[in-house]
Amino acid sequence: MTSNSAAWLVGEKVNPLEVSPAPYSSPGKDEIVVKNAALAVNPADHAGQAFALFPYPYPFILGEDVAGEIVEVGASITSYKKGDRVLSFAFGSVSHRKEEGAFQQYTVLRPQLTSIIPNSLPFERAAVIPLCLGTAAAGLYDKDHLNLEHPSTTPKPMDQAVLIWGGASCVGSNAIQLAFASGYTVFTTASCKNLKYVRKLGAAQAFDYTKSTVTNEIISALEGKAIAGVFDAVGGLGAFESCLDVVGHFSFTGRKFISTVRPPPEKIPNGVEAKFANSGSIKDNKICEATFGTYIPQALAEGKFVAAPDPYIVGKGLEHVQAGLDLISKGMSASKAVITL
Repeated sequence: MTSNSAAWLVGEKVNPLEVSPAPYSSPGKDEIVVKNAALAVNPADHAGQAFALFPYPYPFILGEDVAGEIVEVGASITSYKKGDRVLSFAFGSVSHRKEEGAFQQYTVLRPQLTSIIPNSLPFERAAVIPLCLGTAAAGLYDKDHLNLEHPSTTPKPMDQAVLIWGGASCVGSNAIQLAFASGYTVFTTASCKNLKYVRKLGAAQAFDYTKSTVTNEIISALEGKAIAGVFDAVGGLGAFESCLDVVGHFSFTGRKFISTVRPPPEKIPNGVEAKFANSGSIKDNKICEATFGTYIPQALAEGKFVAAPDPYIVGKGLEHVQAGLDLISKGMSASKAVITL
């Protein structure tokens, strides 16, 4: 019988996580099981532990980002097979099923949130992608958000622009590449040290958000352009308010819509729309197939999508997950905490 272990959150706000045995779960007919080779840590994981923001059934297994090798497939699965190298958005934090949590050796996964990865892509790099890809896809492609054209390895120029606030964040790094692959001209913000980084990902223009004149610079650059909308990939630190300043300016002629990674405040200016980009919302729609199913495997294989940001390897083994959570609580830019197994 296959043995499994996990980094358990044993109770509300309990720190540290407890590494101990966990049941091995075989897949349902529409599921797969992966032996994890690398895991990444997200701010949502820190929030779930430190602030108990979500009603988890304790003891619980956190985590959304995995990369590894398929060891079992359900009876109805035809697109994947044992031995496939994959990345996947583990859905446990949404479904509240412990077997779907990332922070364990073996995770039950949903094939629609899974992408095959090339042999040339190390697992530790692939692990930075899944959740942030899902969040970016929800904000960019959902019909109730920016509703952009889906990505392609041979995109058709759309003659429209998108503003992505926080391009060097994990979500922003994915959003820039997706918007570029959808044929849109990307404007973004980053700190001075990361301006070159976001341009390399596909941004046409990048602005230093630490400058007091940044919103005026962006407004001037966008003047006269068709704007499909704004994506706030940060949510905090005044990012949403800065996005409001841009779309609320009298010279802004684009769509006054902000998709944001955190729930927006209840009161926003008249004429402006804002909605929370929920990564879990894409699991059963065409966005999921267009990104995880079609574009990402092809783009990774062709070198047209980069696993970004760079992984910061915290350590090897589940006992290092807590250190990853502690690290991300201090904030990270242009890198993501990863644990190898």
